[in-house]
Amino acid sequence: MSDSGGPRVRYDKKEHVARITIDRPAVLNAMDLRTHEELAAIWDDFEADPVLRVAVLTGAGERAFSVGQDLRERARLNAEGAAPTTFGSRGQPGWPRLTERFDLSKPVIARVDGYALGGGFELALACDLVIASDRAVFGLPEARLGLVPGAGGAFRLARQLPLKIAMGHLMTGRSLTAADAARFGLVNEVVPADRLDACVEEWTADLLRSAPLAVRAIKEAVMRSVDMPLEEAFSASYGWERRRMVSEDAAEGPRAFAEKRDPVWRGR
Repeated sequence: MSDSGGPRVRYDKKEHVARITIDRPAVLNAMDLRTHEELAAIWDDFEADPVLRVAVLTGAGERAFSVGQDLRERARLNAEGAAPTTFGSRGQPGWPRLTERFDLSKPVIARVDGYALGGGFELALACDLVIASDRAVFGLPEARLGLVPGAGGAFRLARQLPLKIAMGHLMTGRSLTAADAARFGLVNEVVPADRLDACVEEWTADLLRSAPLAVRAIKEAVMRSVDMPLEEAFSASYGWERRRMVSEDAAEGPRAFAEKRDPVWRGR
């Protein structure tokens, strides 16, 4: 990786899996504006590629998933008179960022090793599954820097933790260990660092065993209905579910079960 000329993000595709790696280990995978631009193009491609079904997002090296915003760049931009930032990234490079891609239909796994702080933690919170090593550390230190968790951390943490616990971490910048994150249900699994890749592969394989249209229908229904009254959730219309219910895969699953074989998913 070379900040001066090379890409900030590695994007590798193999069969149905996209592997997305923030590649700035020298600065703990801090994200500058160019990183966000590269990530935006990658998310566009991931959603549009009909072969890809799962993305794994991680950071290069063993020290950090990402420590969030590149504060040196932010300080320079402030000195140059750039407009102040607040919640959301509309109008900024890389918009919509993952934290605001509310219509991204495919599952994203965060593979977290080391620090996931600030915007890095916000990226993990925006993923569908989080697999962490036992040396992972999560935190939103923005209040200690005169900032706010503008990429959705204030909103998502209060929805994913008990409110008093979330407020304590948001207003003090206190971090959570991997064990804390597991205890509060912020991660799906915590494993020793030398087991992290194998564990991510296991979850990825399980997602690929599921019918792709069913996965997308479930993701859309859950994310759209989580704040709805239950009766309204049942009666709402979900685009991916309309596709799934009349798909070849909806017939293939029961047929494969009856024939005692593995299903062959077509995604149509």
